[in-house]
Amino acid sequence: MKKILIVSANYYKNISSKMLKSSIELIIKNNLKYRIINVPGVFEIPVTISKNIRNFDAFIALGCVIKGETPHFDFISNAATLAIMNLSVDSKKPIGNGIITCLNLKQAKARYKKGKEAAQAVISVISQ
Repeated sequence: MKKILIVSANYYKNISSKMLKSSIELIIKNNLKYRIINVPGVFEIPVTISKNIRNFDAFIALGCVIKGETPHFDFISNAATLAIMNLSVDSKKPIGNGIITCLNLKQAKARYKKGKEAAQAVISVISQ
């Protein structure tokens, strides 16, 4: 049975918890095993996946970055996305990128389904 690690950034817990719920529902529906690791923010997701890369067949990265008044948003979003892509390619294991990047909280709330979409992408790839 395939094992999936979900790494969820809890900086915006009200957002990530809903994304997490939608991911888990789909994983359970597909009879897959999963484990959840919570991290403080999106920046901690890649290293957590890297530390666990040998123990799981696939990964789902969940989190939210909302633009503030400084360029921090751009640095975190770009660094996390690039690191996740590199981990996936180097390990040859799928990582569903469910990290949403938004300009405000309203946009984030409208994108809760991204958790389910990230899970669906991973399930699709591990089913090949």
